[in-house]
Amino acid sequence: MRFLLYNIRYATGHGVGYHFPLPFTGFFKRTNGILGKIVSFIRSVNPDVIVLIEVDSGSYRSQKSCQVESIARELDHFHVVETKYRNESMANKIPVLNKQGNGLLSKQPIVSHRFHYFDEGVKRLVIEVELEEVTIFIVHLSLSYKHRQQQLEHLHRMVVYGSKPVIVAGDFNTFGGDREVQLFLAATGLENANLAGLPSHPSHAPKRNLDFILHSPELVVSNFSIPDIRLSDHAPLICDFHLSREH
Repeated sequence: MRFLLYNIRYATGHGVGYHFPLPFTGFFKRTNGILGKIVSFIRSVNPDVIVLIEVDSGSYRSQKSCQVESIARELDHFHVVETKYRNESMANKIPVLNKQGNGLLSKQPIVSHRFHYFDEGVKRLVIEVELEEVTIFIVHLSLSYKHRQQQLEHLHRMVVYGSKPVIVAGDFNTFGGDREVQLFLAATGLENANLAGLPSHPSHAPKRNLDFILHSPELVVSNFSIPDIRLSDHAPLICDFHLSREH
């Protein structure tokens, strides 16, 4: 199984142009040009499962269309997408912000999915997706260190009781480095696919390891890479798994 994790920053781009004429002006720009390039990249690496962080589900930026749905049509994939703020959140009442979410696309049918929400932070969504052989949890953790640690504690309770091998993937915002996830790994028994600690942010000169693919020991990593792709402020992560014959 080839697994792709990519924080696409709503397909709003990156670099100097993103901050012209004012800082973060790119956040408000239309996205269709970049999205087409992202789809071309995804097609070129041919993943079986795609986890996308920071997708636009229908604001003016994407001409009122959901980016995950658009990609799913292009690739003929099954998909799940959801806004990352709870219904009662103030962010969910603000235009543009209320169309910001995360999603998953899969070549194989989705057996089931559930949406969970942390009690802490602004970005609280956890997407749980069950496929035939694995269960995947998708997260975008808080910018606050305290809230991240609380979210990881809650995430631990979600992932330890499943009957299938687990993948936890997303943007963990671990500005303190890999050490922030060590306790979570020890408590869950999951392993980090990125054994070399390769950085993924910012994409033009990576120095931070913010994006993670964590997995059950039953899933054996045969290849891991972070290609030099600069369509977002994050670089994508690609991981090839196979299920161990011992399980």
